[in-house]
Amino acid sequence: MPKRVLFLCTGNSARSQMAEAFLRTLAGDKYEAYSAGMEAKGLNPMTVQVMAEIGIDVSGQKSKNIKEYMGRMTFDDAVIVCRKAEDDCPRINADAKRIHRWLFDDPARADGTDEEKLARFREVRDQIEARIKLWLAETEEAERVI
Repeated sequence: MPKRVLFLCTGNSARSQMAEAFLRTLAGDKYEAYSAGMEAKGLNPMTVQVMAEIGIDVSGQKSKNIKEYMGRMTFDDAVIVCRKAEDDCPRINADAKRIHRWLFDDPARADGTDEEKLARFREVRDQIEARIKLWLAETEEAERVI
């Protein structure tokens, strides 16, 4: 049975959406990936663009509020990807066996030209991809030891 993982951030518009897509893409059927925000702000168009640049289509994903999952679903892991969600996190502890804190800067708050903003989205995207790959490798190694 696949493990369920929830990625949680403030608006569920960028970081948690990217993390959900990377886990789904990289882990195959070992995991079920979900994402949510403290409030659903809609999928940021730059998220869609920078993920498409690396061949991952997130245009069908939607922004979700954490309340859609609370008390309705349990998770093996919950990953908080931003400081604000970490500070404002509801009782996710009851709905997840393990909580991880992978705090990334919010690319949606980047200033500058569209190209400068896209560069920030790409940087955060690459950080998230690297962190997901590392976590999957660590998890696989831990399971081999057990």
